[in-house]
Amino acid sequence: MTVTSEKRSSSAIPMAIVATLFFILGFATWLNGSLMPYLKQILQLTPFQASLILFSFYIAVTFTALPSAAVIRKVGYKKGMALGMATMMVAGLLFIPAAKSQIFILFLLAQLVMGIGQTLLQTAVNPYVVRLGPEESAAARISIMGILNKGAGVIAPMVFTALILSNFTHLVGKELTPIEVDEMANGLIFPYLGMAVFIGLLAFAVLKSPLPELENADDDSNSNGKEQIKQALAHPNLALGVIAIFVYVAVEVIAGDTIGTFALSLGVENYSVMTSYTMICMVIGYILGIVLIPRYVSQAKALTVSAILGVLLSLGVLLGSNESYAIANAVLVPFGGAQLPDTLLMIAFLGLANAIVWPAVFPLALSGMGKLTSTGSALLVMGIAGGAFGPLFWGLASGSSFGQQGGYIVMLPCYLFILFYALKGHKMRSWS
Repeated sequence: MTVTSEKRSSSAIPMAIVATLFFILGFATWLNGSLMPYLKQILQLTPFQASLILFSFYIAVTFTALPSAAVIRKVGYKKGMALGMATMMVAGLLFIPAAKSQIFILFLLAQLVMGIGQTLLQTAVNPYVVRLGPEESAAARISIMGILNKGAGVIAPMVFTALILSNFTHLVGKELTPIEVDEMANGLIFPYLGMAVFIGLLAFAVLKSPLPELENADDDSNSNGKEQIKQALAHPNLALGVIAIFVYVAVEVIAGDTIGTFALSLGVENYSVMTSYTMICMVIGYILGIVLIPRYVSQAKALTVSAILGVLLSLGVLLGSNESYAIANAVLVPFGGAQLPDTLLMIAFLGLANAIVWPAVFPLALSGMGKLTSTGSALLVMGIAGGAFGPLFWGLASGSSFGQQGGYIVMLPCYLFILFYALKGHKMRSWS
């Protein structure tokens, strides 16, 4: 056996474990796309109030990303993963009293705790993918993880619809009675209980697994946390990469999690499965990334194409007609698919534009970071907070004269910044 084959063999089990964790991350994350319009219907929320469901989930990243890096430095990557999943288990259990009481703030608390657990798990698991192989092919490995993550995003809304919404589709567009509200809310209890138990068992399994501990490259006794952050942000490709991740996650969450709420406003009965459409497009994008990067297309060029496609689709959503079904009639209806408005499908197609952004930005931003890799990773994960503010701005814009369709205008500046990072930002090695 050659040295190369030995290295691949030694990486196989860790990558398989990490792949499972990416699936769990995706499943728990993209449930939000179904949960948001479901709670909007039950609790009679405005678009802005509904956006707080996503805000409370993603805002956790803002204040837990850097502490998560400190936790990982202290307990190691493996225990950090298990601790993150244990926190997610607690969050799943919190949905039970929230559903029973139908108190909005309890749902927000459960979402906040889920976000804290996800942040810790993300901070621990992403460096594994980058460092278990050559840096130049990191985007391809992240794309493989992304297929599992977004594949879970395809499955999660379908599971949500089958287990929870299937008995209530006839209530779309109707004013609910107190009994109907209770029935819909109680439908959340057993699915979230089951998810909590499963995640708890997986956390124990990971803790007892043969997952090797990565060498902590950030272990520098001569510099404290603040100094490491300062040193990391002195790298423009990292600092601008954090912003690129922020605006990327903003548009990713808008495309994935508000599409159901927009579909509900258009009277689409199975609004809770709309996130699956966006995720299917993302999976297709990840597969293209695996095939094309880096053999045919560089990470930077793929990022450029993604940003341009995002701009064009955003304009299509803003200027398109909700009464036009041309796209669905061409690509869905002939194969037995649903007849959906062009604007909804263009939001779903944004998944294709978004797919390559994270796999490309993450290694480009960490390039040359050396001992600052995990601090840089934590800062990049902190950019996930964009998922809190993107839907929030969409909700604010939707509540104005723009309406929910016009609210998607907030995506344009995000894609323009990603385009800047692809063309210039990632190449910068000094601020002078």
